[in-house]
Amino acid sequence: MKELLTIGHSVHTVETFIELLKRHDVNALCDVRSSPYSRYSSQFNRESIKEDVLKRGIAYIYLGAELGPRSSDPSCYVNGKVQYQRLAEKEIFQQGLARLRKGIEHYRVALMCAEKDPLMCHRMLLICRHLRGENIHVRHILEDGSLEDNRDTEQRLMKLLKIDPADLYSTGEEQIERAYDLQGDKIAYILPEGRQPAKKPREAGNQL
Repeated sequence: MKELLTIGHSVHTVETFIELLKRHDVNALCDVRSSPYSRYSSQFNRESIKEDVLKRGIAYIYLGAELGPRSSDPSCYVNGKVQYQRLAEKEIFQQGLARLRKGIEHYRVALMCAEKDPLMCHRMLLICRHLRGENIHVRHILEDGSLEDNRDTEQRLMKLLKIDPADLYSTGEEQIERAYDLQGDKIAYILPEGRQPAKKPREAGNQL
């Protein structure tokens, strides 16, 4: 079984962040931020973190246009809010997943976004959701460096949303899918009033 890791850069120093990647033998960092820049942690701006991880022998791949939580397609929005299910149905998203599946055949990949907790991030609620049921073991590198199996993250999500696993009117799988829907809607990007979706450039030359 192939493995896929995820990580949030949070407010780590670059040194701590790279140590976490090295600790878990990551050799390819896949940046899935739609906007790969940080107001509060500029050390994780796209050009900076790319240079730093490359120096440590870790490949950097930007797939924010394909797998990011925002879209340049107006049809992915309802009342200005991104709809994850619509985004996931787009060809560009499916192309991103295909590249990811291919990449983990050859690299130990960690998906990177900003949020420290995967429960608050599209890397779990959108990307990993659409890899469930496949022969891929998804684990999350938490802020303290420990690993959490995605199945355990899903159970945390159920507790967070107070979804009763003993509900007799739905299966456990239906409850988990409902939890993904609810939490995804809570964290989905909302366009600033009056603004239209901005087109995100795809990076040429990504090798994954």
